[in-house]
Order: sequence, then C-alpha cells, then structure tokens
Amino acid sequence: MLIVGELINSSRKPIKAAIDAQDTEEIQKIAKDQHDHGADFIDVNAGTFVGKESEYMQWLIKTVQESVSSPCCIDSPDPKVVETALSVHQGTPMVNSISLEKARYEALLPVIAGTDIKVIALCMSDKGMPETKDDRVAIAEDLINSLVKNNVPIENIYVDPLVQPISTNDSYGMEFMDAIEAIMTGFPGVHTICGLSNISYGLPERKLINQAFVVMAIAKKLDSAIINPLDKRMMANIIAAETLAGKDEYCSNYLTAYREERLKL
Repeated sequence: MLIVGELINSSRKPIKAAIDAQDTEEIQKIAKDQHDHGADFIDVNAGTFVGKESEYMQWLIKTVQESVSSPCCIDSPDPKVVETALSVHQGTPMVNSISLEKARYEALLPVIAGTDIKVIALCMSDKGMPETKDDRVAIAEDLINSLVKNNVPIENIYVDPLVQPISTNDSYGMEFMDAIEAIMTGFPGVHTICGLSNISYGLPERKLINQAFVVMAIAKKLDSAIINPLDKRMMANIIAAETLAGKDEYCSNYLTAYREERLKL
C-alpha cells in the first residue's frame, strides 16, 4: 500500500506554530519520522496561512526535501499555490487534489496535463458532496476519462471517493467501500486513496474505528491511504490486511515486518 504521511498540516496546532516560527528542525524531524516509518509521500499543507500559503508551502517543500528522499504530496485547493510549489519540488510529486468542480478543474488541469505528476482525483462536483456509491462512481468515471484524455496516465490517478463521518449517516461506511470496489474493478490501472480519519469524526476511540475501516477498505481493493505512519497499530493492521487480501506474495512483507519488529504493539 502506498502511504502518504499526513502530519505536516498547518491545521494541527504544533505544525502551525512550527511553520510560523520557520522551525526547520521540527519540520524535518516530523518528515524524517514519517519517512522512517513507511511514508512513501510526505503531505505538506499550509492552508491556514491566508495570504502566505504559497510562500510557506515552498518553504515546507524545500525543508522536507532537505531531510528525506520521499517526494511531497502538495496539499492545497489553490491551483496557484500548487503551481508555485511545483517550481521548487525536486522529483515527481503528488498533487492533492483535482475535482469535478468546474473552476478548480479548469485551473489545475493545465498544471498536471502531460506530466508525470501523480494526482488525487477527489469525487466532488459542483453539485456537492456525493452520498451514495453511484454518485461517487459517476464522478470518478468523468474525472478519470477526462484526465486520461488530457494525457494524465491512468496509473498516476488516485481516486478519492470521499470519506464522510459514519456518525452522521450509518450508510456512509459501506457506500464508500462499495465505491472503492466498483472503481478499482471498473477502471483497471487506476488507484484509490482516502484520508480515512473522517470516518470516525464525532465518535470516541477514533483510532479503533479508523483501524477497522482501513482493514475493510483494503479488502475492497483500496491501495493507498493518507494516514499517520507513526501509528504502529494502524501500520501493522495494514500489513496484515494486505497479506490476507492476497497482496503479499508468500507473506514476504508480513514476515519482513515481523523480523523488523514492526508488528509489535
């Protein structure tokens, strides 16, 4: 499973303080910790700094890339911020995200079309947030087809069917799961991804819900996730779930993790 480390996000108070203070050492420590615990990409988000987001995003990318070999996931809804961030990023990043919202789509498409950039395709349109499997799959189909027609390789597309809190509607969990399965089955080569912690919003013992959710999603073919890689139980559950889902030939990843003591909780 591809892991995007979620911790360098200015919506988190310690991160916001570190960005505001330009605390290179703290940001690099968090980046390195995530990289060392299995993150393939390091998410960077400076969205709470209105008017300074572009400046701080560039600083974050330079700071992170000085400390780890992992590329960044550039996390901003503002295409101008994404474009300036790409100008300083070394290697091939991921962009979070394009959607079927007309203004956002038309502004970001020229930035990613014909490149090797990996892109998160968020199942959101001008009609609002999807609620059912069919709503999600319809948006995903339009997004995937349009991106491919504009020279975005299907293997660079990571569809996010949009997780919504189970506390607000008890169908949201399975509607999401069924959308994952339908997208992965219907569009060979595409990937699926999610920021799964939204599922537990408003509930106690959120980690328990999140861990169960990722295991169920892997069974439905989810192959990427935006998570905290320092959560040892979450990472162990992912390793075990992928083994049980037949994604770990001869259980080699599971056995390697065992030898490296990554399954000890």
